[in-house]
Amino acid sequence: MIINKNCILRLSRYKKSVVRLRAMGFKKVFSENLADAVGVTPSQVRKDFSQFGITGNKKGGYEIDDLVGKLNSVLGKDDEERVVLIGCGNIGSALMKYSGFKKEGINIIAAFDSDPVRISDRSTPPVFPVDMLESYISKNEIKTAIIAVPDMAAQSVFESIVRAGIRGVLNFAPIHLKSMSNVVITNVNLEMELEAVIYFVHFGGIIAEELEAE
Repeated sequence: MIINKNCILRLSRYKKSVVRLRAMGFKKVFSENLADAVGVTPSQVRKDFSQFGITGNKKGGYEIDDLVGKLNSVLGKDDEERVVLIGCGNIGSALMKYSGFKKEGINIIAAFDSDPVRISDRSTPPVFPVDMLESYISKNEIKTAIIAVPDMAAQSVFESIVRAGIRGVLNFAPIHLKSMSNVVITNVNLEMELEAVIYFVHFGGIIAEELEAE
């Protein structure tokens, strides 16, 4: 089954909305509620859920506890996801301190850097020399990594971690990574995103989102 990436992103947003509603004491939720929270139509919510066999009752909606469990299962959140971080500069350091990952079952278990000043096995997470990267990933069977290194180093780091067994990468380096293997890559270019925001602020344009062909 081929799933549109935007569908997975919506599922994550649905889950955050449902978790907030549960914290407020709600026991059930309707597709209309989730549609309003995420900015889609109720039929889109139902279509997304149906792709994964998630069904509700037209009159009774979705049981929140059950829905959270199913969404966690679809998103691979039944177990803690262990992640490594490469690059402990400004962005990397901020990611290491971000407490929201833990709440979502994501654990950065180790970071790696080429600067000896940043190396410390007593920090949280521990920071190791980058020459230990491949062996650490292979030994601990890590499948997901975050890259936050300068653009000139990003491609070589990417190729190195893929050789070690990484299958998913969140890339903060300001370069589009070239992958020749079956690896999921999400590129986050902060400069480009900010430039787009500045353009629309100054020129008053309207952002048109691409319609998905699902």
